[in-house]
Amino acid sequence: MKTSIRSLALVALCATAGLASAAPQCAGEAVSRAKKLLTFHFGEDDRIRISPDVKELPPIRNPANKKQQFKVLEVWGSIYKGDYRMRLIYYVSGNDCTLMGQEILEYANL
Repeated sequence: MKTSIRSLALVALCATAGLASAAPQCAGEAVSRAKKLLTFHFGEDDRIRISPDVKELPPIRNPANKKQQFKVLEVWGSIYKGDYRMRLIYYVSGNDCTLMGQEILEYANL
């Protein structure tokens, strides 16, 4: 009996871990682009760090075609002591992720 309960608990734990690690579509592309975006703004710096965590935000409408929506992905990065929130905007068609826009904002209390 104890073995079956442990097995059931293990299966439930594995299923939960699998759901938690599911990344949004275009997440890998967003992390790669975030690194390029910070490098573009600040130049090559070995202190640039990009978080692998990608958060999907509510989609936005394409201003040129109200029937289309863009996917918005949020990625965080840092350089030395500065933290930066980056939002990358994609048009998704099947498995293709087309970058349509990007935003970078320093996270600072002024």
